[in-house]
Amino acid sequence: MKVAIREKGRLTLPAQVREAMALHEGDVFEVELENGAIVLRPDLSVDVDEVRGIIGRSKVDLEEVEGALGRDEA
Repeated sequence: MKVAIREKGRLTLPAQVREAMALHEGDVFEVELENGAIVLRPDLSVDVDEVRGIIGRSKVDLEEVEGALGRDEA
């Protein structure tokens, strides 16, 4: 598939690509150059405010958090 760069550097991803990747208007991407290629990766990070209230309150063991962050002491 080929796409053209439009005004202000805009690209339109073909509908087939958008549908296959479940992409929607407003989705954010990481853009990188790798070995002479332009690579787009959907930014899958979420802001804590976006998920606040979904899980509810829960107790978390501080040692588990430190371990998950790779800060556990061996």
